[in-house]
Amino acid sequence: MIGPHHDGSELYVPVRPALGATVPVLVRVPHDHPVERIHLRSTYDGDTRIVPARPVRRDAEAVWWQADLLVHNPRTRYRFRIDESWLHAGGLVEHDPTDATDFQLTVYGRPPAWLRDAVIYQIFPDRFARSGRVNEANPGWAVPAAWDEPVVHHGPDTGRQLYGGDLHGVTERLDHLAKLGVDVLYLTPFFPAGSNHRYDAATFEHVDPLLGGDAALIELTTRAHRRGMRVIGDLTTNHTGASHEWFPERGAYYYLREDGGYASWFGVPSLPKLNWGSPELRAELARVAGRWLREPYNLDGWRVDVANMTGRLGAEEHNQAAARTIRAALPDGKLLIAEHFHDHTADVPGDGWHAVMNYAGFAKPVWSWLTPGSGFVFPGEAGPLRPRAGRLVARTMREFAAAVPWSVSEANVNLISSHDVPRARTTLGSDALVAVAAGLLMTYPGTPMLFMGDEFGLEGLDGEHARTPMPWDREPPPLWEVYRDLIALRRSSHALRHGGLRWGPVGDDVLVFLRESPRERLLVLAARAPYEPLDLPLGPNLYGGADQADGFGPTFQVWRLAQPAHSG
Repeated sequence: MIGPHHDGSELYVPVRPALGATVPVLVRVPHDHPVERIHLRSTYDGDTRIVPARPVRRDAEAVWWQADLLVHNPRTRYRFRIDESWLHAGGLVEHDPTDATDFQLTVYGRPPAWLRDAVIYQIFPDRFARSGRVNEANPGWAVPAAWDEPVVHHGPDTGRQLYGGDLHGVTERLDHLAKLGVDVLYLTPFFPAGSNHRYDAATFEHVDPLLGGDAALIELTTRAHRRGMRVIGDLTTNHTGASHEWFPERGAYYYLREDGGYASWFGVPSLPKLNWGSPELRAELARVAGRWLREPYNLDGWRVDVANMTGRLGAEEHNQAAARTIRAALPDGKLLIAEHFHDHTADVPGDGWHAVMNYAGFAKPVWSWLTPGSGFVFPGEAGPLRPRAGRLVARTMREFAAAVPWSVSEANVNLISSHDVPRARTTLGSDALVAVAAGLLMTYPGTPMLFMGDEFGLEGLDGEHARTPMPWDREPPPLWEVYRDLIALRRSSHALRHGGLRWGPVGDDVLVFLRESPRERLLVLAARAPYEPLDLPLGPNLYGGADQADGFGPTFQVWRLAQPAHSG
C-alpha cells in the first residue's frame, strides 16, 4: 500500500536471532516506489556497519530486497538506506534520524510462546463472584456491601467496601469465560491486606482466607489448566502494606530520616517503599516471585504493580536490576508484565519485563481518537482528553511501537478498560464506539485484555468506580456478542496473532492497517464517524458485514486479502 516497509515479524525477519549469527532481513518496496539501491546500516560494538541489500523476489505488488544482518551484540539496532532516504521503525524519512527508533533485534529470551495466542481477562476478586463457600468473619477495616449496592469511589470507605467475592467464585464461572473466548485470567492481588484492593499486602506467603485461602487458588489454577486456560497473579514489588511482616525491617525499606521516617508510594504512609538496593530484599522477592509459579499453586506469571516505580527513589536506580532479578526467578514458560502508564519504552529493552500494560501506546491514543469530548481525564494528564485526529493517533501508536523491540510490541498488553481507569463504555459514551475500540483491541499487534464486565457494558467514572460487581442476574447485552465474535475472529486468524503491521490510509475519522503473516493478509478499517469513501483492494469480509469502504461510520471492518502472486 504506502511506501517501503519492514517490521520485526516473520515476513521480514524469518529467522530468530542468536548472538553471532547472521540473519536475513527483508524490505518490501512497492512497484510505484522504484529504488536504485538499498543498504543496511546496523550497530556493531557502538559503531556502524554498512552492507548492501539485493532484490531477491518480486510479486504482483512489490519487490522484496534482502540484506544480511550480523547479530554481533545482544541488542542490535538497524535501519535501511533507500536511495537518499532512511527507513527506520518510525517510517520513511529524508532526514538523518537518531538511533532511538531504529529497528531492534535482541537475543534475549522472548515472552512465552502462548502469549501471542492469548486473550487476557482481568478479575478484581472481591467484585467477580461469591461462592458461598467462604465463612471467614469480615476484618475490622471492612464495610460489608450487598452485591447490588453502588460502589463507593470517594472518601474513606473507598478501600474498605467489601462485597465478598472469592476465588471459588472465579472457578465456578469458568464456563462464562470459556464461552466468551478468553484463556488467561489475570487476578489482582490475592494476598492478605488491609483493603479491598489488596495492594497493601500484609504477607506474600499465603492467599487471603477471605478469598478462600491457598486451597482456593490451587483449585482455580488446576481447573483452569484442565480447560487450557492460564492464570497470572499481581505482585507489588514497589511497596507493601505497613502491616506487612517485613515492616519495619530497615534493610527491606527506604528510610529517609534519622527519626525513623520512611519513604512510601506517593507519600501514603500505609504503603512503605521496598529497598531494591538491599541484596537480601532482592533475594526474598525473587523467592516469592518463583514460589507461586511452581507446585502446588502453578500460576503462569505475574503482572507487576507500578513496575515503573520499582527500585527508583531519587538517586537510587534499581529498576532494570529488579526486572532482571524477577525474570531470572521465573520458570520456563512463565510471564512477566509491567504496569506502566506513560512512556515505557526505556524500561523494556527485552531482558527484564517481557512487556507492559500498554496504556501510553494503545489505550490513551484509542481513547483520544474515539472520545466524544466527555471530559474524562486519563491518568497522568493535566486535563480532560480532547478528540484527536486519526493521523495524530496513528503517529503516537507508531512511535511507541518503534521505540521497543518487535518482541516487546507483539507482547504488550493492550487494553481499553482496567480497574485503574474509567470504563470504556463511560468514556466513549456509546456501544458503537466501544465496538470500534474493541475491534482495534483485538486486531492491533499485542495481547488484548478485557476488564471483567466489559462484555456487560459496565460503566465507571474513575478507576475505583469501575470496580463494579459483575451483574450475573442480567442478560448479556449486544456488547457480549461484539466481544465474543471479535475474540473468535482473533483466534481464527494467524495474521492477527502472529503477523506484522503495515499502516494504510489514515484520516481524521478513519484508520486503516494491514496485518500480514506468511499465511494470511487482513485489512482492518476502523471509523469513528462517516468518512470519505476509500478505494481499497478488498476481499471477503470477515467482520462487520461490509463489501466496500463506503464511508459509513462508526464502523469496524475486517477483510481478507489475497496473497500477491509472484511475477518473477
